[in-house]
This record gives sequence, C-alpha cells and structure tokens, in this order.
Amino acid sequence: MMNVTQAGMKQPRFYGWTALIGVMLAYGGLCGDVIYAYGVFLPAMGKSFHWSRSALSGPYGLFIIVGGMLGPVAGMTVSRFGARKNIVLCNIVAVLGLLGMSQVEELWHVYLFFGVMAGMSLAFGEFISVTTVINNWFIRRRSLAMGLLFASGGIGGFAFPPLISWLISDLGWRIAWVCIAAIHLLLTVILSGMLIRSRPEDVGQAPDGLSDVTRQTLSKETTPKRVYQTSVDWNLRDALRAPALWMIIVLFSAFFFASNMLTTHQVVYLQDLNFSPMMSATAFGLMIGISIIGRLLSGALGLRFEGRHLAAVFLTSMGLGIIALIYARNIFFIYLYSILTGIGFGGMIVLMPNLLGAYFGRTHYSRIAGWTSPIITLVCSASPVVAGFLYDVTGKYFLSFSLAAFLIFASVMIALLSRPPRLPAMIEAPGSSPNPTR
Repeated sequence: MMNVTQAGMKQPRFYGWTALIGVMLAYGGLCGDVIYAYGVFLPAMGKSFHWSRSALSGPYGLFIIVGGMLGPVAGMTVSRFGARKNIVLCNIVAVLGLLGMSQVEELWHVYLFFGVMAGMSLAFGEFISVTTVINNWFIRRRSLAMGLLFASGGIGGFAFPPLISWLISDLGWRIAWVCIAAIHLLLTVILSGMLIRSRPEDVGQAPDGLSDVTRQTLSKETTPKRVYQTSVDWNLRDALRAPALWMIIVLFSAFFFASNMLTTHQVVYLQDLNFSPMMSATAFGLMIGISIIGRLLSGALGLRFEGRHLAAVFLTSMGLGIIALIYARNIFFIYLYSILTGIGFGGMIVLMPNLLGAYFGRTHYSRIAGWTSPIITLVCSASPVVAGFLYDVTGKYFLSFSLAAFLIFASVMIALLSRPPRLPAMIEAPGSSPNPTR
C-alpha cells in the first residue's frame, strides 16, 4: 500500500481496522482457550489422576508468574522484532503446550506444558504485544480500538468455557485439549498472522491513516481539549523517571490486587453465605459477561473524556459493587455486585494501555509497558494468599473484601492525581527533534 502524497490521488483503505481484527482474534483466543480454559479442565484431570485441587493450582500460578515476570523481555523483543512475530511464534509454542497437555501422565508435565509453554504466550503474545499493535495504528481513536480489543477477551472468556465443558463431557479431556490446540492454532497463529501488521509504516501508511500534517490539523480543530495525547515519544529512561508512570503502576497494582482476590474467592464466599454452587458460579459468569459492556463503554467514552477521570468513575462503580458483595444477603445484592463490578472491571482493563499510550507515545510503548508487568504481577499474585490468610485467621471474608474495597476507593484519588507528565528537559530543549504523536 502507498501513502497519499499528492492531491487528487485515491487514498488507500486504512489497514488499521484489519490489524485490529487480527489482534482481537489473538487476544480473544488466548483468553478463551488458555486463560479461562484451565479451570474447566481442572476437575476432570484431578479426578483422572487423583490430584488435589491445590496440586493442580500450582501450574496455573506458574503460568501467571511466567507471563508477568518476562514482561521486560517481551517489551524488548516486541520493540526489536515487531508484535506480529511475537504473537505468532509464542502462540506456536502455546499450541505445542496445549497438545502436550493431552498427553500428561505426571504433575510436572502440567508445569512444563501449561505453566511454562502456555505461560510464554501470556508474556509475549498477550497484553504487551496486542496493545502495542493498537498503539501503533491508532492515536485519535485509540480508546475505541482498545475497547473493541478487550471486548474480544471478554467474549472469549464468556463463550469458550461452555464449549470446553461440552468437549470434555463428549470426547474426554485428552481429546478436548487437542481440539483446543487446533482452535488456538487457527485463531492466534494462522488467522492472526495473516491479518496483523505491527506498524502502519510496514504497509506504507501512518497512524489513523492520516499524514502528520493532516493529523496535527485535525487535532487542533476537532479533538476535544480535555483528551490529552502526548506530543512526543518518551524513551524508557525518561518514562521511569516520571511520577505519572509510577502512579499508574500503583493504581493498576491496587486494581488487579482487588480484582484477582474477587475472582479467586467470590464463588466460595457466596457458597459460605448458603447460595447454591450454581448461583455462585452464575454470579461470576455474569460479572465477566457484564465486563464486556464496561470495556466497550471505556473505549467509546475515551474518545471524549480524560482517561484518569474515567478511571475514577469505573473504580467507584467497582468499589460500590464490592460493598454490595460484602453485605450480600439476598439475590438482589448478588446481581448488583455482578453488574457494578463487571462494568468497573471491564472499563479499567481498557484504561491502562490507553493511559500509557496517551502519556508516553508510540515508539517505546512496548518497553515501557513491559517494565510495568513484573511489579503488577507480583502484587496481583499475592492477593489470593492474603485473602486466604485473613480468612484462616478470622473465619470470614469480611476483612479481605474490606481491604479490596479500601484499595479501590483509595485508587480513585490516585487516578484523579495521575495527571499527564511534564516533558523531560532534553525533549523540551530548543533544537531537539521529538517525534510528534498528535
């Protein structure tokens, strides 16, 4: 494809929306047939080998750790080789891991095939890679594209578990893993590989399909003043020195700490309140389903409202949902929790990459995002343990969920204080030549 450099020439079709479909297939597939799939297989595999639930929880913990701690490496490889290669190659490894899961005989096989091999897809092919593609292709409509991207993850998480359950019941868990591996190959390797292009420059285009001059003109004329977009591309060193980045890290560490605690313990908590197992599981599924609405809302509203202000709204919704859960004594409060928390959770998922892109630009986005990953992962992985410890000490979840609510409401203030960072002196100095991103 060619750029439009002369008046009167036909403008080529903007490829960014096609690239968006590619990363939606990759992200939705990864969420549906890897992240949310393991828990569906867990009961059948545990029964087959007489493994305890705690024994089978270890590989999933390793999966999360591998996915998070390799973030800085993933950021460097995405920056060096491009997001498309990372997505395709790491998901080939994941396909082999899923096939390996159909042949396990020992517990260490699960650690290898799922914890390590599937974990590599989480590190190199999920958040950092797919959001880098969106950040490269979209600036003016970044939030909308991010909303659509993360909605695909919610759809995958909502649709795949019933399919996997049906495959296990009809074909057995070993054949079900083979089927999931085939689906993963089709969605995240073949189709995504065909559609994704890492950067608009790879096909002779520019972000938003507009030339730099056109984008700057439209930015001055039509972009609402309250929606901030950095005018330069920050490098990693300057970004790590910016207080705004660390406020974003603290903000989303608190958010993921609370949300991971809820997703891990809410089902058993509701059963402790004498709600049926079906009702308890339905509340969790409804929360994930409602989160799709929050993701789409966040993407659409982000075109007109500052990300930090939206974060305050979505966090307030989530905090009120947690309070409804704490005092849930009838079905009304369960549905209220699922709706409020689902909208808040879904909206916040979209806002993290939006804020990073708006504050720090395109060129070094993957490296900057990669360095946030280990910190957030460590905090997130600690929350189920903290909740379990507080439950063991008190015999209730009141302190655990109260802590989650406190962190969420405290994060509202952090969000409002997370103003755009001041440009580094070297970039602001006369004679410097920053890369414009407006």
